[in-house]
Amino acid sequence: MTESDRPAPPAPRDEIAEYRAAAAANQFRQARVDKLEAMKRLGIDPYPAHFEPKDQAGALAAAYAELPVGQLTEQSATVAGRIRAIRNSGMFIDLHDLSGKIQIFCHKDFLAPEQLALVKLLDLGDIIGVTGIVRRTPAGELTINAGKVDILTKALLPLPEKYHGLQDQETRYRQRYLDLIMNPESRETLRKRSAIISALRGLLIERGFLEVETPMLHGILGGASAKPFITHHNALDMDLYLRIAPELYLKRLIVGGLSDKVFEINRNFRNEGLSPRHNPEFTMMELYWAFADYRDIMGIVEAIMECVARAANGTPEAHYGDRVLNFTGPFRRRAMHELVMDKTGIDFLALDSAEAARAAAKALGCKIEGHENWGQALEVVFEETVEHELIQPIHVTHHPRDISPLAKLDPKEPRLTERFETYANGIELGNGFSELNDPIDQFERFEAQVKLRESGDDEASQMDADYVTALEYGLPPTGGLGIGIDRLVMLLTDSPSIRDVIAFPTMRPQG
Repeated sequence: MTESDRPAPPAPRDEIAEYRAAAAANQFRQARVDKLEAMKRLGIDPYPAHFEPKDQAGALAAAYAELPVGQLTEQSATVAGRIRAIRNSGMFIDLHDLSGKIQIFCHKDFLAPEQLALVKLLDLGDIIGVTGIVRRTPAGELTINAGKVDILTKALLPLPEKYHGLQDQETRYRQRYLDLIMNPESRETLRKRSAIISALRGLLIERGFLEVETPMLHGILGGASAKPFITHHNALDMDLYLRIAPELYLKRLIVGGLSDKVFEINRNFRNEGLSPRHNPEFTMMELYWAFADYRDIMGIVEAIMECVARAANGTPEAHYGDRVLNFTGPFRRRAMHELVMDKTGIDFLALDSAEAARAAAKALGCKIEGHENWGQALEVVFEETVEHELIQPIHVTHHPRDISPLAKLDPKEPRLTERFETYANGIELGNGFSELNDPIDQFERFEAQVKLRESGDDEASQMDADYVTALEYGLPPTGGLGIGIDRLVMLLTDSPSIRDVIAFPTMRPQG
């Protein structure tokens, strides 16, 4: 794509004018700005640089769990958090931090007049620091009698109404910060995501894998079948692709002997539509293990799945809707053509041409466009008749050579490969295989991909001659694996959309 081929960008929005107009029209914001100015007149900085909270609400609740009703301690506590409720003109404040909630009691018996003046200028959403004595009220509420209140951040916009929270999905995804403030389940989902990635990384490092990084900008499209994003490097005057997969670079590291085991957890980018299972940028873990094959890789998938399920939920089980998924290995293993035959009665291995395979798929009512080869027709039938029924974890093995340009051939059936995909709840979670390390075979498969691309398949790979050259220096027998982190987190957190597990998903433009 040349510069002249690119469509003209849309006229830029005047975001400065839009911001000023929205601010001027918001009477609630103006009331808070007035309080902000009042704080400044009192000599108070509404946005100080530092505060040291020495305690957390959750830890205080645990430490004083046995404190009797009406009991006043002699212990002082210092907490910081966001105001989520104000009662009795500021006498009682509910302060929320990362660990939970604690009540703050603001009274003239404990606060100086200038402190009481500050309390009257506080609003819901403000972030404050409080130091005072811990007690339990006659109503049984663990409370801090505030002796000092510090404003740490004056919030200029009000939070959504307390009892209804933030329900609109579009707003939740566009303004994730507001979603996280209002919805504890969103915070829990993203915290579990972090725990899942940490557990995955820890397991691989414990098993001797070396974490590496590979380029995000690729000069050649490869490593997967997908439509790319294209960008332009001005200094080199060349188009580059945002990577669709790190595979070919990771295997170059195995060729070079950096380690017998490498992995990367990072972003991939695919120029595809939005759906509950697809976001244009997504997180993948890919690993490559020298002297291993696809059977070894299936074993490590099972170890990974059980490990991350325990990290998320404390058990190898995950509840997704009304289903209970059990990630305890070993998983069931079935060949793709066997599953199709079980479901449809058609043995694709008995069909000796692309025409026969397409005819069989059409007879089953599957969507066939007419250009599919034998393996692509089998894949279509699998996706339309079998995939959605794969609920408990299963490895679907022996994918066709036609759709697996980087996998070793099955020695018993040259139309198939030593490749598998792991499914659960009808969703593909991982893709692994015995890596093709025959440079002549690899060159021929790249040639076939180029022909597909020339015939109109814009997801086919390009020729990567340097990768073939790397293979000619010798790639040892190697097993490879890719796991989609986002889909895995969806299953382990009972999240119906990929947008629920990505902090800042791609959104359509507003307006």
